[in-house]
Amino acid sequence: MTGTDQSSFLGRISIRRNQVNAMEGYHEQEIEDLELFQRQLSDRFTELLSAPDDAPTEAFLSISWIRKLLDVFLCCETECKAILLMERDAAQISKPPLDRLIPELLERVVKAMDICNAVTNGVELVRHCQKLAEIAVSALEQKPFGEGQARRAKKALVSLMSAMHVDDKESSVQKTAERSWSFGRRSGNKDRHHGHYRSLSWQVAKHWSASKQIHAMTMNLAAPRGPEASCLPAPVYILSLIIVFVMWVLIAAIPCQERSGLTTHLPINKHVNWTHSLAGIHDKIGEEWKKKEKKGMAGLLYEMQKMEKLGQSLIEFTDSYQFPGEKEKSDEVAAQVAELAEVCRRMDEGLVPLQMLIREAFHRLVRNRTEFLDVLEQGAPVV
Repeated sequence: MTGTDQSSFLGRISIRRNQVNAMEGYHEQEIEDLELFQRQLSDRFTELLSAPDDAPTEAFLSISWIRKLLDVFLCCETECKAILLMERDAAQISKPPLDRLIPELLERVVKAMDICNAVTNGVELVRHCQKLAEIAVSALEQKPFGEGQARRAKKALVSLMSAMHVDDKESSVQKTAERSWSFGRRSGNKDRHHGHYRSLSWQVAKHWSASKQIHAMTMNLAAPRGPEASCLPAPVYILSLIIVFVMWVLIAAIPCQERSGLTTHLPINKHVNWTHSLAGIHDKIGEEWKKKEKKGMAGLLYEMQKMEKLGQSLIEFTDSYQFPGEKEKSDEVAAQVAELAEVCRRMDEGLVPLQMLIREAFHRLVRNRTEFLDVLEQGAPVV
């Protein structure tokens, strides 16, 4: 959805909420808004699911694909929050079942913020791998090429493979043992309103587990049924599911601490039209994860997968290299080196914007939580 389309959708909701003279058709209008929102969700995730598996600039689970996923998340968050809060009486949000569903949503938000922290550390590991690959490329591109360059390339490639085959349980993604939450639990209005949230750069604890965070986020996450499926519990469920799903994808793609059992079932209701593509992405990633989980790996990020494959092949070349090299073999290696250099270039161009989007998602979650807490306080009955 373009910015213009989103502005139109938000404007539509604002106008309808202000049409106080047409209250008899208000519920029908809300159902229509919710259906439009779900169609847009379906279109966005269908586009993500249809990404090619082997097109470097836009492949499934590539850096550019992850950036598109985060863009979709940010759009969904804005629109879902508008459906729930825009021009709405705060008392509606404090009534059952929202008085239970909203606090559960906010707990998921806190866990998602910690996952953003962990994933940010993971992006740094990806950048480290990029630098090692660049050292190898520089050595392999040297003219004339001799045994000294082969040894230098091999040293960088072996370090690269070691970094990529990280054991999640060893907390190798980040070295600190100190637990530093991305966000302290609510500690009074003063801190909250002054924006006293811990920075995205804070580390996670030695025994922190990404898979356990996802498991905890799925607790009590159930699609609304009956009349609730077409009123306020529906957008609360949608926002919760999107948050859990996007965090799950980030953990699968980017190096992250303790991901064993990540293929745990996400409560995606496949009987709802807008979730079909979501379930398709989940299944596709789940199958790929099962293939690679036991081998130990840095994640399913497309560029890292290509780097691993090329790195292993080039290590074999440096192991067996004897001066002067055979021309046919040299041509094959030159093609692989050029491909590895291209992977590094895409990383160099894409990782900083990716980090910025993760940061934006983190701060959006902070604002999201603050706004919901404000509404809950406004709607709370006076004792």
